[in-house]
Amino acid sequence: MSDDSPESAASAFESNGAFEPTDDGYRVTTTAFEGTVVADDAPKWRVAYTVTVRAPTLSAATVETVGDAVTDGWFETLERRLEDAPKATRTSVELDEFGVERDGESVVVTYEFELGNADTAARVAKTFAEYVEGTYVEGVVPGYEYEGAVADLVNQAQTNGDGGAGGTPL
Repeated sequence: MSDDSPESAASAFESNGAFEPTDDGYRVTTTAFEGTVVADDAPKWRVAYTVTVRAPTLSAATVETVGDAVTDGWFETLERRLEDAPKATRTSVELDEFGVERDGESVVVTYEFELGNADTAARVAKTFAEYVEGTYVEGVVPGYEYEGAVADLVNQAQTNGDGGAGGTPL
């Protein structure tokens, strides 16, 4: 059995403390957003990985109503910034697919890639999920009251980023 089989992927994800097994893959445990990873067979003895992260839309994360222009601009900026996730890894990763779409009150981010080393793939998948969360928090729009997981993340960023002096993460 090669290191790039789905069985080796299962072993790598199960031994990495950032993941918990689910019925159809692995849940990322290091982020506030819902992140999952699925490993499938790919050609030439490789494994294809799909990382999916669901985050709230800007409107779903705020107490106030957000106008269409702000919502659309925020979404377009988030999409452009998330495309750079492979640069955040310590591995050369080429994306086979990348997508950011709205699904009701969620933003669904998808990264698809193939790697030959399952342990490296687990680290890359974790990095992608954490990159989505960090990029999301960096892009929150000042002047709105946030709720839920986003409020917690913004509060944590404010506290950690400047010793508790307040202000937005940017």
